[in-house]
Amino acid sequence: MTENSKPPKKSANTVWHQASVSRSQREKLMGHRSGIIWFTGLSGSGKSTLAHAVEQELHKLGCHTFVFDGDNVRHGLCGDLGFTEEDRTENIRRIGQMSRLFVDAGVLALTAFISPFNVDRQRVRMMVENDSDFIEIYCRCPLNVCEDRDVKGLYKRARKGEISNFTGISSPYEEPENADLIVDTDQMRLSDCVNQVVELLKNRDVIYL
Repeated sequence: MTENSKPPKKSANTVWHQASVSRSQREKLMGHRSGIIWFTGLSGSGKSTLAHAVEQELHKLGCHTFVFDGDNVRHGLCGDLGFTEEDRTENIRRIGQMSRLFVDAGVLALTAFISPFNVDRQRVRMMVENDSDFIEIYCRCPLNVCEDRDVKGLYKRARKGEISNFTGISSPYEEPENADLIVDTDQMRLSDCVNQVVELLKNRDVIYL
């Protein structure tokens, strides 16, 4: 076990309080299973765009959802973290724990994070009750295409050395080893990408519509 794969320290003198309303009862009320739909990929690969488009489609189908967006989370919950490897790991740990609570609440939690390290994504998968509760979707897109998009101008700044530890430039991105779905966002229309994700959720009996 490496330093980064060690389990986080737990708070002392705390006991988990079991809710009086179960997850299965909440899922029955919602009309679908809950779970984490984890979108991962390079900056500019289309994670946030796809996650929000999928949420719109799920909303039309009557599903209860919430999108955790990388930038939004860093404005609040993880506003104290930087972009060192340790801080990236803590960022993913926090959002994993938050997403797990949403799963218990019967909600489909969609997350859009670069989450560059396999060990961190695997750690989130291990947080949930069943392996099927965590669906990893790899938004695969070549680095040069992501750089061409560069809507935030981050790659240019990283190439100039103005941003350190930037994934794809000065920090690695580890492609998922066993993604539940690979979406080639540089080759497919957004609507087709959305359809692929929704069909996967139907095939996995996450949604019953």
